[in-house]
Amino acid sequence: MQPAVPALELILITGMSGSGKSVALHALEDAGYYCVDNLPPDLLLPFVALEQRQGAVQVAIAMDARSAASLPLVPQQLAVLRAQGVNVRLLFLDASTDTLVRRYSETRRRHPLSRHDAADQQHALVQAMELERELLSDLREHAHVIDSSLMLGAQLQRYVKAVISAPPSQLLLVFESFAFKRGIPVDADYVFDVRMLPNPHYEPGLRALTGRDAPVADFLRAHDEVHRMFDDIAGFLSRWLDLLARDHRSYVTVGIGCTGGQHRSVYLVERLAEHFGSQWSTLKRHRELDAR
Repeated sequence: MQPAVPALELILITGMSGSGKSVALHALEDAGYYCVDNLPPDLLLPFVALEQRQGAVQVAIAMDARSAASLPLVPQQLAVLRAQGVNVRLLFLDASTDTLVRRYSETRRRHPLSRHDAADQQHALVQAMELERELLSDLREHAHVIDSSLMLGAQLQRYVKAVISAPPSQLLLVFESFAFKRGIPVDADYVFDVRMLPNPHYEPGLRALTGRDAPVADFLRAHDEVHRMFDDIAGFLSRWLDLLARDHRSYVTVGIGCTGGQHRSVYLVERLAEHFGSQWSTLKRHRELDAR
């Protein structure tokens, strides 16, 4: 009897130019995936069929706005591949417009959709990014979005490896702490504001610690409003996660924000990840702590 052939695992990386797609692809290459950059969407189905005939198990492909004319084909192609038993995961790399403009200014690269003859190159760059967001909006809607705005290359590689380590057939629940003073993460599906909770920052002995430290956790556990906030967030998610999973959502990112992203949001992310970890695949990300 012939041994069963393992299903092909396909990871498609797309997203904004300058958001780190090449870095993410290198992370997958390090993890053992056969990687192809800038594959035209027209070639996706025949390429996957070729890889399956050759016995490939893990393949990663990057696509971007340079293939703008055929990008609308991709969602239907992915549906065809899933129907054939391919484990498909879609990652969308994103960053704030300000971050992308700064990266382009530092590297002096030209955006693939920008005009050569524009008099105001800065304005032309922002216009190109707006067009790119519009072209990629459908893919973004079906993807796990990764906000690379505050990530270094090594941090992005570690996060991508953590995402792909989760079982591909289950909904992945990502809890992310952040500081409102540095902006709301562009990858968050739901955002909860916890700035009204008691702030350990004003306790001299706790100021230098984080929500992962026991003294900060003890301080927050002593306040009823912290427990009510936890119960409200956990209750909301418990009510809707089953329906999201049944709607074929593969990823849900929950942002928890406080003023500095160091104490209250970090504590709640730790508790929520622990609470839901027995039922769902979960990841934790502390945006401000990871950026240090």
